[in-house]
Amino acid sequence: MRVPLEWLKELVDFSISTDDLILKLTMVGLEVEGVERMEDDTVLEVNVTPNRPDCLSILGIAREVSALLNIPLKFPECEIREEGGPSLVDVEIADEDLCHRYAGRDIRGVTIGDSPEWLKKRIAKCGMRPINNVVDITNYVLLEMGHPLHAFDMDTLRGSRIRVARSRGGTITTLDGTERALPENSLLIWDGERPVAVAGVMGGAETEVKEATKSIFLESAYFLPSSIRRTSKALGLKTESAYRFERGTDIELLEKALDRAASLMAVHAGGKLSKKVDVYPRPFQPSRIKVRYERVNRILGASIPDDEMTDIVQRLGMKAEKGPKEFVATPPSFRGDIQKEIDLIEEIARFHGFDRIPVTVPKIPISKEAKDTRYHLMARVKESFRSAGFTEAINYSFMNPRMLDTLNIEENDSRRRTLILRNPINEEESCLRTTLAPSLIQNLLYNVSRGSRDVRLFEVSRIFIDEGALLPEEKHHLGAIYFREKTPSLWKEEAPDFYIVKGAVQSLLDDLRSGDYLFQPSSEPFLHPGKSGDIIVSGKKIGFLGTLHPYIIEKLSLKVSQQDILVVEMNLDALLASVSGGVKYTPIPRYPFIDRDIALVVDESLPATGVMEHLRAYPTELIEDISLFDFYKGKNIPEGKKSLAFTIRYRAEDRTLTDSEIEELHGKLTAYITAKTGGMVRGT
Repeated sequence: MRVPLEWLKELVDFSISTDDLILKLTMVGLEVEGVERMEDDTVLEVNVTPNRPDCLSILGIAREVSALLNIPLKFPECEIREEGGPSLVDVEIADEDLCHRYAGRDIRGVTIGDSPEWLKKRIAKCGMRPINNVVDITNYVLLEMGHPLHAFDMDTLRGSRIRVARSRGGTITTLDGTERALPENSLLIWDGERPVAVAGVMGGAETEVKEATKSIFLESAYFLPSSIRRTSKALGLKTESAYRFERGTDIELLEKALDRAASLMAVHAGGKLSKKVDVYPRPFQPSRIKVRYERVNRILGASIPDDEMTDIVQRLGMKAEKGPKEFVATPPSFRGDIQKEIDLIEEIARFHGFDRIPVTVPKIPISKEAKDTRYHLMARVKESFRSAGFTEAINYSFMNPRMLDTLNIEENDSRRRTLILRNPINEEESCLRTTLAPSLIQNLLYNVSRGSRDVRLFEVSRIFIDEGALLPEEKHHLGAIYFREKTPSLWKEEAPDFYIVKGAVQSLLDDLRSGDYLFQPSSEPFLHPGKSGDIIVSGKKIGFLGTLHPYIIEKLSLKVSQQDILVVEMNLDALLASVSGGVKYTPIPRYPFIDRDIALVVDESLPATGVMEHLRAYPTELIEDISLFDFYKGKNIPEGKKSLAFTIRYRAEDRTLTDSEIEELHGKLTAYITAKTGGMVRGT
């Protein structure tokens, strides 16, 4: 905003130096970014923040200077000395939600010509090009009072009518000579037949004021800021009017701006003024805001007297009703940015002076740290996978719904209940994730296509399931993907990739002390049926791990040299719910243990976890631990069978067990497990 000091001094008569004025304006938030000397005047370049549209005028800056220096403000002369009959133009607001007020008046018998030199110089100092007396006056009032105006050649208005209504499509040729397609729902000014202006942005060429114009209709209106912002952006058209309308103008001041421009035109264009037509369906209702004296000083860390607070508010053009503990302020129509108590506290701080507020070190009492168990557990989940060699990935919470087809997810699966975004970034990210697997697979594709042959990624994030409620069901999930291409090595690596990933999952479950867990064959449609498992914790499935099915790898066009790709996903909400609140310690056993092995030949379809569950269910207190140490299929094992070997650890808490006692117990256990599984002891 360019502010000539000679113009500013007409509205507020100050005598301080230019340097002092610059400092004071900057300290109250109106930063002066530059100073330009022009002939006998000085022009300040003031940076006005987006929340202060009231300062986008000489009058607005003058209000701030008046409040700063406590000098009376001289309002521009707006008196209409003579006016004739009613306006010949009928005004209608069809869309009151976008236009809250529309005023105007006829000026007949004008003579279009040059503006006086003083007026041309003033608007030129502010960066505008003089055109003719009528247009220059509308620009002058825009700069002086901050309210845009527009003049129509009244003889070109068909039907002597103005109607404010939304666009119905079509085009308009604007004042710059460009034919523009009208955006949907943009606000237009119509005459009796056609659009004659894009409301708040630019007028139409067909009703432009020209040298032959004899009568004009002068418009002053208030348009909804968001509507003007959308239209201006859609048209790619930035104007001084749109710049102010989209930030919010003063709905009460528009009448004075109309009168100010009309009175100047009567003098400098020789026209006769009609009476005003003013359609005001939504009158301004001032708000009342309570401000507590104590809270002002508590927020600012100052000791500002009550009277000084109310004095500042009144100098800013607001009413202030004093009370013993608070005052009630009524912000004027030009201060739409003041809506809450904290806004007025900021105004008091600005004009009291930030430099006068004492610097104090805030008191931060030391208190016992609040225990956020879930936060710490989530941190342990991430740390566990980092320790296993995985790197954390952070993805958007979107996915391509076609990935569910790629992964063969069934139609009745809950992961099919997606939420479609109204305005997606692109088609490939058009719904919220119901599983983390697609994002991690995309991460893998990206890395492999760029030559990476060792990809170990994990992600902790939310998934969203549409359950038909107002909001989706949100769950925290852990997802991981593992791919490592085998390369020639000096030593033999014994552990297959599946067991490396399974070990990372087991390490996490053990670290969290999540209770009993086991792995069962998985039926996930995108996993290899012989290299996958569901993760069962406390009897409930919380996730899965396994190798991507070769058919899925083929559909993804992954060239990975027949290497396995492992995928993990777990419901962390279900997992963390099973974590015990504390750790139970037991004394170190006083008596020795005795180990005995048992090798069973059972049906190939019987999972090892099922055998272990039967072993654990055997009714005795002497079994301390059971572990699987061997799995074998092949020579000497019948077709459709497999061999599973377990170590059983026996111990008593109160005595040393004897060999005969253990032999008897182990024999009974062997008979029990062969009966339960239908197997036989290997070697018999």
